[in-house]
Amino acid sequence: QVQLVESGGGLVQAGGSLRLSCAASGTISRIVNMVWFRQAPGKQREFVSGITGGGVTNYVDSVQGRFTVSREQNTAYLQMNSLKPEDTAVYLCYAAAVGPDGLGDYWGQGTQVTVSA
Repeated sequence: QVQLVESGGGLVQAGGSLRLSCAASGTISRIVNMVWFRQAPGKQREFVSGITGGGVTNYVDSVQGRFTVSREQNTAYLQMNSLKPEDTAVYLCYAAAVGPDGLGDYWGQGTQVTVSA
């Protein structure tokens, strides 16, 4: 089984920074990609940023230039700078990984990010 645990969320003023972490643990043969999503109250879950096993990154336009995704072994990070109130959401980590039962989709429990004006 594969588990994802996010951390690093919190309350920050607009213009501030936070660094989220997503640690994958368990029986993992290979991580295909790791992706950050977010979901604000009353809104649909949206893609924020992702990083492939080869290190290719991509971002939603609204965070381009402010957020940076990275990965070290089985942990993904999301460095969030110049935060805005509209970045407030629960941030969830997703991984496509090869575990004991083959390729699977895995989700973390989420971490709350609140940006005050």
